[in-house]
Amino acid sequence: MASFSLVSFPCLSSLKTAFKPMAALSKSSTTYELKKGQNRLYHKLPSGFKMEVIEQRKEGDEKRRRSEKENPPLVFVHGSYHAAWCWAEHWLPFFSSSGFDSYAISLLGQGESDEPLGTVAGTLETHASDIANFIESNLSSSPPVLIGHSFGGLIVQYYLANISNKQPLGATNAYPDLSGAVLVCSVPPSGNSGLVLRYLFSKPVAAFKVTLSLAAKRFQTSIPLCRETFFSSAMDDHLVQRYQDLMKESSRMPLFDLKKLNASLPVPKPKENSTEVLVLGAKDDFIVDDEGLKETGRFYDVEPVSIEGMDGPR
Repeated sequence: MASFSLVSFPCLSSLKTAFKPMAALSKSSTTYELKKGQNRLYHKLPSGFKMEVIEQRKEGDEKRRRSEKENPPLVFVHGSYHAAWCWAEHWLPFFSSSGFDSYAISLLGQGESDEPLGTVAGTLETHASDIANFIESNLSSSPPVLIGHSFGGLIVQYYLANISNKQPLGATNAYPDLSGAVLVCSVPPSGNSGLVLRYLFSKPVAAFKVTLSLAAKRFQTSIPLCRETFFSSAMDDHLVQRYQDLMKESSRMPLFDLKKLNASLPVPKPKENSTEVLVLGAKDDFIVDDEGLKETGRFYDVEPVSIEGMDGPR
């Protein structure tokens, strides 16, 4: 059993000073080769750190056809052991061809984003604040749909809880409004502790494999374990190897201190009549089970959508 597919799913025209000029974007990398129509940008945060953004604008014909009704931009947030590339593989091409300007962010310490000081990349607050700064600096005239996967979904949930708080932490740290939010196989609002406990009692072998694969990072060296944790059982070894290499290079430091993270949960519940939320899961997800999906749906008072027959990498 594998998990919901991200990488297997079928140019900023008015850059502000938060972006380095294109001539300066020659940062060397062999991590991920961009596809046609994609650009790699580096958004400068108030901290001085630079955050990688892969963007793919809507295609020209689509832009002309939809000129009378503009689609909101889409901003994608990855989970653990991933970076912007996981969305750039298939999701950005799909949605840009469907008429959406699409932006995938690499959180600090991941992908080609800068590494902050310390042993972990940040907290829910700092990651969400970085995303808010990107949106405020570049997309404030057109509120985006914010899409988060796995722990990226938990960051989106923190963002949602803070939209209604109009008192900014600083001039650039307010949480701009969104057109909507999508939580894709997201860690539930209470965190992953409930998921772990359910696996320990109901699927002890699976719990052992998850611990070995993720906590001990054995997915980085074992093709079979990497495939079972992240991918379809039908995926060829060479493709698993490609994504395994990308994941090894993507996550240079942990996204969170999990002990401190769990102590800060659950995330606050947004006020009623706030941003519309879609809770999306997959029946065969290896990590986020049906109960975890239902918990997230209950939290946002929506019926979650569970996709049948979908598996692949997280």
